[in-house]
Amino acid sequence: MAKILHIFNTINQLRERYYIAAEVKQSLIKLLSEAEVAEQVYNSNAIENSTLTLEETEKILLQIDLDRYITEREIFEAKNLARVVSYIDTRAKEQELTLDVILLLHKMLIANIKDDIAGRFRKDGEWVRVANHIAPDPKEVVARLGKMLAVYNANSHENIIKRISLLHLNFEHIHPFVDGNGRIGRVINNYLLIREGFVPMNIKFIDRKMYYDAFKEFDEKGTTKIMEEIVGKAITNSYHKRLAYLEGLHIMTLAEYAKKHKVSHSNLINKANRQTIEAFLEKGVWKIGVNQNKGNL
Repeated sequence: MAKILHIFNTINQLRERYYIAAEVKQSLIKLLSEAEVAEQVYNSNAIENSTLTLEETEKILLQIDLDRYITEREIFEAKNLARVVSYIDTRAKEQELTLDVILLLHKMLIANIKDDIAGRFRKDGEWVRVANHIAPDPKEVVARLGKMLAVYNANSHENIIKRISLLHLNFEHIHPFVDGNGRIGRVINNYLLIREGFVPMNIKFIDRKMYYDAFKEFDEKGTTKIMEEIVGKAITNSYHKRLAYLEGLHIMTLAEYAKKHKVSHSNLINKANRQTIEAFLEKGVWKIGVNQNKGNL
């Protein structure tokens, strides 16, 4: 509890810095959001077993030919998710998250992949299983989703890490769709973060095992501790990245920083993974923004 409260307080401090830095740099924020789409798409699809690399994802979104054969499904998965990620960046500020919005996002995601299930919840006879978890009866989906949103909205006084973590775990437990549940679940997280004035987060493929451990913990114990840690670190990571650019810091890799200041690179990586330094992961590389007047962390 104390650890999550500390992360929440850190996020609030970063959020305040972000609002100050962002006030006159809206065009830079737009560029940062656009540049991050490919990473969002790559990580979310990779968690769902996509074979695309980040470079291949970028090429698909830029309509550049690839060096190997890629299935039509994976191409649409990349393009569709990119469209959804870009769409919510503005839409979330205008429209409350409702079941109709969730259905619209799903329709955008699954279009040209499985049109017969796009934009609708599971219906009678459509049971799904994830590992050892069998999702609830399709007849219960709408009621459970309604309760999920009601609980989220009713607890607006609680910290955002806990609220997002519980909602995400509940959504994936319900597994309302035949396909696309993980990607839509992560989109919904960001929809709500953006709507409440936070920056979107990017749950990384490298954290996949921990991410699935969070679902196991929730299914077996009903607790959200692991997911709270993932969400907390993902949000701080997003703020660290944006602030490095918005505050005009000198951005270097942690490897470069370690060499320049003669400190342990592995120790810096450990601190970055715990988000106890203002490091951020960009295109698979740990980086940090350094104030040239101070130099040290």
